[in-house]
Amino acid sequence: MKKIALIFGLLVLTLSSCATSRNGGGFNLFTIADDKKFGAEVATEIESDPKKYKVLDSSKNVAVYKYVYKVRDNILNSGQVEHRSDFQWRIRIIHDDSTLNAFCTPGGYIYVYTGILKFLESEDELAGVLAHEIAHADKRHSTRQMTQMFGVQMMLQIVAGNRELVKQVSGALISLKFSRNHETEADLYSVKYLCPTTYNAAGGAGFFEKIQAVGGGRTPEFLSTHPDPGNRVLNFQTNKEANECKGSNSFVDEYRAMIVLLPR
Repeated sequence: MKKIALIFGLLVLTLSSCATSRNGGGFNLFTIADDKKFGAEVATEIESDPKKYKVLDSSKNVAVYKYVYKVRDNILNSGQVEHRSDFQWRIRIIHDDSTLNAFCTPGGYIYVYTGILKFLESEDELAGVLAHEIAHADKRHSTRQMTQMFGVQMMLQIVAGNRELVKQVSGALISLKFSRNHETEADLYSVKYLCPTTYNAAGGAGFFEKIQAVGGGRTPEFLSTHPDPGNRVLNFQTNKEANECKGSNSFVDEYRAMIVLLPR
């Protein structure tokens, strides 16, 4: 009875907080600790399946990882990432040249495919993509979306310690597709995170400009249900102007030097 009362009390406090603070278009029944737990579960799931997820060994690809972590640090040190000190922000590179994708789990475990690294052309474009993915975790889009999908009942079971449910939810997070609103918010925060840096803050637009240029043949599946690439390019540029971002560096040569180090 005491445990049930405690769970109920926690739930009431959570719902009361959510009712007064709707974080960017959707409240969240989960805690920061839950995000970290789910992220660790997803990371374990991914890295225990090397046939599907061929993660590059960081000890054998030191220069590449050092470069990508440098870009990550420039974003995190902008002073704009709310959960900069709460989450892991750990990066792993997946060797798959046919996949144009990157994603970030709750709790900040970042995965980048070699396909998108080779598709991009400059460091500011990579910074824009990483900042977008960091925004998904920082604005807690995954657990906000799960709150909408599953709600109070699942929250009660998780708080009660349903380990199997935690594992099922963590597995579902790997293939979770974000809503249009969450994609738009992540684009906006990509610009916000890069604005204090020397990067072109609209660097994330480069990916969508290239998608438009090559046509539909290489359009990633996740774009099929999300905002039009042309609109997203315009949004990046508009947000950069609205925030009066001054950075303009793209670091093309440095990026090309990193790309040649990737396995073929």
